Amino acid sequence: MWILVVGGAAVLERPDGGMSTLGELGCRVRSVDIWDNLEAHDFNADPPSVILVEAIDQIEAGRAAVMRLRAVPALAEVPALIAVTVNATQRLDPNDGFDDFVLVPYVPVELYTRIRRAEWKRSEFAGKERIKIQSMCIDLAAHEVTVDGRLIELTHQEFALLAFLSQNRGRVFSREQLLDRVWGVDYYGGSRTVDIHVRRLR
Repeated sequence: MWILVVGGAAVLERPDGGMSTLGELGCRVRSVDIWDNLEAHDFNADPPSVILVEAIDQIEAGRAAVMRLRAVPALAEVPALIAVTVNATQRLDPNDGFDDFVLVPYVPVELYTRIRRAEWKRSEFAGKERIKIQSMCIDLAAHEVTVDGRLIELTHQEFALLAFLSQNRGRVFSREQLLDRVWGVDYYGGSRTVDIHVRRLR
């Protein structure tokens, strides 16, 4: 895991800035000037886990930076945070393209927590007890599904179908196969049951 810090030259060199703070936290960090030619950097082989854009009071510059970052294919889906002062927060817009914001001066623990939260929100994983796909989290042990932290009410069969499909992503199953694997060999209903449950899940 490494973090890309984007900002003006003077901002990047501040002793209490993102580069220094994250370095002290033990993170691997690289910096790019906010007006650099991003195409000159090779992010394809090893893209960052998170991008921190240090806009401070320059919200417009921060917006421009994230637009340029999103235009780079290797950075298009990397979670991005904008670092701003308290006074600048009122000029933030939910449509600016950032996943979250963090206040400066930094509180190191808060900065690290927000970075990990943004990374976790965008990441996908599958384990014995949990499956995460983008903003959806399936808790196999508790039989619960959340989307963006919001609990989704599902019937037992809807949950079983969603869990099965999530554990077998990329594979194609016929209706009969789904009936056998999810409903079981003792189920005597028709294959339309699968269509109905899939429609509800969507």
